[in-house]
Amino acid sequence: MAAGRPVVLAAGLLLAAAQLLQLAGSFSISRHAMDNITITIKRGPSVPPLQDCKICRGKICQPEFRITAADGNGNYNFTCATPEKYLVMEIQKNIDCMSGPCPFGDVNLQPSGLPRLNRTFIWDVKASRKGGLELKFSTPWLRQIGPTDTCPDLITYSISSCIDTTRVNIGTFCRNGTMSRVKVQGGVVMALYLPWNSTLTMSGFNIANRSSIKRLCVIESTFKGEMSATLMSPNYPLGFPEDELMTWQFVVPSNLRASVFFRNYSLSNCERKEQRVEYYLPGLVSSPEVFQLSERQPANIPGNFNLSLQGCDHDDQNPGILSLLLQIVVQYPQNEENVTYVVDLRKERDLSITIQPKSPHRGRLLQFEPACLICKEPRTCEHNVTLTSGNLYTISFLCYDLEHLRITAEKTIVCSHFRYCQKRIHALIVPEAISTLPVRLDKFIWNLLASEEISVEIMSPSLKLQQHIQEQRCNRSYSYSIVSTAKEKELNLGIFCPGGSIEKIQMRDNITITLKTFGRGFINESRNQDLKMSFVPFIKEECIFTVTPDPKATVYLQTPNWLEGLPPYFSVSWNITVPNKQVARLAFSKERMGMVCETGRAYVNIKEQKPEAEETVRREDELLPQPMHMYHHFWVNISNCNPVNKNQLSLQFWLTFVQQKTNLPVIVAVVVGGAGALLIIGIIICCTKKNRKKKKLNPNVGIYNANVNTQMPGKRGLFRKKRQDNDSHVYAVIDDAMVYGDLLMKSNGSVTPEVDVYRPFDGPVSDTPPTPPPISFKKTSNVSIPEEFPFCSVSDSETYTFAHHKPEETRGNGETCVNSTGVVDTSLLDSKEQEGLAE
Repeated sequence: MAAGRPVVLAAGLLLAAAQLLQLAGSFSISRHAMDNITITIKRGPSVPPLQDCKICRGKICQPEFRITAADGNGNYNFTCATPEKYLVMEIQKNIDCMSGPCPFGDVNLQPSGLPRLNRTFIWDVKASRKGGLELKFSTPWLRQIGPTDTCPDLITYSISSCIDTTRVNIGTFCRNGTMSRVKVQGGVVMALYLPWNSTLTMSGFNIANRSSIKRLCVIESTFKGEMSATLMSPNYPLGFPEDELMTWQFVVPSNLRASVFFRNYSLSNCERKEQRVEYYLPGLVSSPEVFQLSERQPANIPGNFNLSLQGCDHDDQNPGILSLLLQIVVQYPQNEENVTYVVDLRKERDLSITIQPKSPHRGRLLQFEPACLICKEPRTCEHNVTLTSGNLYTISFLCYDLEHLRITAEKTIVCSHFRYCQKRIHALIVPEAISTLPVRLDKFIWNLLASEEISVEIMSPSLKLQQHIQEQRCNRSYSYSIVSTAKEKELNLGIFCPGGSIEKIQMRDNITITLKTFGRGFINESRNQDLKMSFVPFIKEECIFTVTPDPKATVYLQTPNWLEGLPPYFSVSWNITVPNKQVARLAFSKERMGMVCETGRAYVNIKEQKPEAEETVRREDELLPQPMHMYHHFWVNISNCNPVNKNQLSLQFWLTFVQQKTNLPVIVAVVVGGAGALLIIGIIICCTKKNRKKKKLNPNVGIYNANVNTQMPGKRGLFRKKRQDNDSHVYAVIDDAMVYGDLLMKSNGSVTPEVDVYRPFDGPVSDTPPTPPPISFKKTSNVSIPEEFPFCSVSDSETYTFAHHKPEETRGNGETCVNSTGVVDTSLLDSKEQEGLAE
C-alpha cells in the first residue's frame, strides 16, 4: 500500500502537468515553405509588471521567438496561463509584384491555428514605382480616423506607401465607412490589427489590379445614402509630401447631393508651384475648378465628383506643413425649388447677423443628421454664415427642417461726443431684414457704448418694462437681459419684458441689452416693440429707474444684481409716480437689510416729492420701514457700503394702490378757513390804505443814535405781562419798503435758521434722485428757539415806521425802538446785552 503511493503521486503530477500545458495554450504551426511568412512573438509594448511568461518549443523557452519558413512545422506552448496579457504576435508576409504576377484576389489570414494573442498581420507588397496597386475592400468598407484614435471593435487597418526609402502613411481606418478602394503608386504596406479575442477569419480586402495612376494615391469613397465622412490627407497631421498629388473620388447617387467642408488645414511655404485643390464636378469635361484651401468649397453637388490636393516645392529654410482634414456631407436635395431671400444690410451700421445650427441633441451625436446649409451662392454653402452691415446678400437654404437653424445678431451703438448724439433716439428693434428670413431669431444683442462723461437712457414709453422676478414672471415670447459693463466689471440689472411699469432706465456706464426669444410668437409680438435708447449727460447715480405704475396692478421691484447683491458703494434709485387720486402703499419683503458693513453705511431713503416733505431713512443696523402710504410722487434710494465677509445687499419691495378718499368735514373746514382768510386779507388792505394816507401827511422815521443811553429809566415793573403776553411789540404802521427776509439776510443773524448735518434731496424734487447720507447722519434736527425781544417804552398813540439800515449801521438783531421825541430807546441786542436788560 505504501509502495503504491509514489506511483499515484507521480501519475497525479503528470496529469496536472498535462492540464497546465493544455491551459497554457499549446499550439502547432503548419505551413508551406513557399509561404514567405515570418511570425514573431514578443513582449507587448505595454504590459503589466514583469512575470515569467515565455514561449517554448520543446525544451527551449524564450521571452521572444522568431519563426521563419526555414523552421518548418512545430509545436509550441507558453509558460503562463494568460499569455495574451504579456505577449503579442506579428505575422508578416512579403508579396512580390515586380518580378512575377501579383496574387490577385482575396487576401487570407495565414497561417491557421495561431494562438489567441493580439495579432498584427502585415502584407508588404513590392511593386514598380511607375505602377500602381489597387486594394479593394469588401463591405462594410472602411472609415478613416485620426492617428491617435481607436476603433470601437479594436479592429484597425493601416495603409502606407513607399516613396523611394520614405514611408508615407496613407491613413488609419476602422470598419464601417465609405472608403471602398485605395490605389497606391508603387509598393504598399497593408497592416491589420486584431485583438486576441477577435473571431475574424478574412482580411476584408483583395488585390484587384495593377495600373499606373501617376500620383501618390487615389482614395475612393462610396455613399449609398444620407451620411457624412471625414477624410485626411496622407501623413496627417505631420504634412503632405513635397510636390505630390493625390485624389479623392466620391461616388454619390444621382438623387443625393454632396457638400465639401474643410474643417482644418495648414499651408506649407512654397518656393515653386502653388498648393491648391481641384474639383472635377458634374458637367465639367476638360478643365477643373481650382480653389484655395482658405476659400469656401463647393456644396450641393449632384452626382459623382473628384477632389485633388496638389502640393508644391517647399522652401528648404522654412518648409512648413501642408495638411488637410475635410468632411463630405451627402443628403437628399433640399430647396429644389430654388427659393432665395434678399437680405439688404446696406443702410445698417455696425450690425452682424450669424445663421448657424442650434446645438445638437446629445442622444443623436452618433447618428447622422442631415446638415442644414446656408448658401450665399448656389455652390457656396456653409453650416454657419455671417452677414455684415453695408452689404446685400441673396440667401438660400439647403435644410430639411429650418427649425435646426437659429439667428444671432449683434449691433453696436457708440457715442464719442455728446454734442453729436445728444438729440438722437435709437429704436432698439429687430431689423426687417431678419424678420423676413424663415429662420427663428435666437437672440439680438445691442452694445451701447459711450465715453465716461456720457450716460445711457433706455425708454419704453408705451409698453413699459416689467421686471422678471419670482412674484411676477414674464410670460411673453421674448425678454431683455440688461447688463451694465464698465472697467471690466459687470452689473446684471435683471430680466425684463414688455407690459410693466418701468418707463425709463438710466445707467451711468455702458449697457449691453440682449433680446432673447421663446417660440414662434415673437414674429407677431415684435411688431409692437417700442424699446428706445438715447445718450444723456452724465449722472452721478449708478442706476435710476423711472416707474409709472398701473393703479390696478401690484408692482414688484428689486435691486439689480439680485443673486450676487449690489456692489460696494453702489447706489440705485427709483422715481415712482403716484397716479392721480390714488394712494400708494409701499412695503418691503423683509424686516432688515441682512448685511453688515465693514466701512461706510448702507441706507434706504424714502421721500415724497413735495416741498418740506419728511424723509424716512434707515441704516443697515435698523429695521426697514413698516408699510408706508405715499400721497405724492416719491423717491426710493438704496445705497450700499463695503460689506463684511462678502455679505450681499439684495432688497425687494412692492407697491399697491387704493383710491384716495375725500373727507367732507375737511372740505367744509377748508372752505370756512378760506373765507376767513379772505376776510382778514380785506381788513388788512383797508388798514393799509388808511395808514398810507396818514403816512403821507406826517411820516415818522426811526433814527438810530449810538451815543444815546439805551438803559430805560422809569418805574420798575410797569409792565406786569411778559413781552409775548402783551401788545407792546405790535406796531401801528409797517413801511411797504421793509422786507423781513431782506432784513434777516442783512443782519448778523438774529434769527438762526434751522440747521442739520444731512440735507438730501437738494434741488428740484421731481428731477433729482436722493443721495445717500453721510456716515455722521443724525435722525433728528435741532431747531433754534427764538429768544425774547427786549421791550421798549412806547406810547399807544405814537406811530412808527421802519427804515432800511446798512449792515454796518445795525446792531444786534436790527430792530430799532424810537420814543416820541425821535430818540432811540433800545435796539435788539445780542444775548448778553438782553440778559443785562432783564436784570
